[in-house]
Amino acid sequence: MNRENVLMEALPYIRKFHGRTIVIKLGGHAMVDPKIMNTVIEDAVLLHYVGMRVVLVHGGGPEITQKMQALGKEPKFIGGLRVTDAETLEIAQMVLAGKISSAIVSLIAKNGAHGVGVSGNDGGLVIAEKMPLKKVMIGDREEEVDLGFVGEIREINSKLLETLLDAGYIPVVSPLAIDRKGNDLNINADTMAGEIAVALKAFKLISLTDVDGVMDKERTQVFHRLTLKNVDALMADGTISGGMIPKLEASVNAVRHGVEGAHVVNGNAEHNLLLELFTDDGVGTMITASMISF
Repeated sequence: MNRENVLMEALPYIRKFHGRTIVIKLGGHAMVDPKIMNTVIEDAVLLHYVGMRVVLVHGGGPEITQKMQALGKEPKFIGGLRVTDAETLEIAQMVLAGKISSAIVSLIAKNGAHGVGVSGNDGGLVIAEKMPLKKVMIGDREEEVDLGFVGEIREINSKLLETLLDAGYIPVVSPLAIDRKGNDLNINADTMAGEIAVALKAFKLISLTDVDGVMDKERTQVFHRLTLKNVDALMADGTISGGMIPKLEASVNAVRHGVEGAHVVNGNAEHNLLLELFTDDGVGTMITASMISF
């Protein structure tokens, strides 16, 4: 396809998305590879300048683990879930709100826009409660475990983000929160992105990850279009498993609460974000309430 055809294919999508809110969850290898992250931020800034209201939500699990090990603290996992004690929470705050958020804001500036780093505890953006004991499989038996200072979201106060978006900024949100007594909590970044998308009445929720989208059990085929019923069936038969589960749970929740489309996209390939949004075929998986043609 020649260049002018590429631009003309993108035009109806740019027109449809203009002025709409897009929430992008940054994750996968992009979080530890500066070259990939720069490309993703280039794309996000382009979306900003063609008229979209872009909110970035980032994770940082691998960097938290690296920092813990560098400080001589071994991460603790139970049933595949990280346990966040007081020291781990302090390290997470340092890495998420300090290192990662500021690095993303700097990349936004280098690419010609203005970002503002906020965490969920800034301005009461995200109110949460400590997660109750969680049932996990340990070996061949189910046990209830305390994951520590991990929160479940109860309220999103989106006014802060709306104010930043109205002023022309790209908010960069770290997955931290406070409870109603002001205690700090760590939040799953996929869940945070999905809840923010709902609170902002976003048009799109996009999860960038290390795989090409939702795949079949043999991991040979990508499902490019799925409805909520399709996702429920793939969850039930075990096709969707592991780290894809929280992404799809967040996506399904967002679509059920009014977000028009949720996308799972491989963020490692250059400009996949733009290809997913601005081409007819896309490159990842789009989840909608029912099948749509556009």
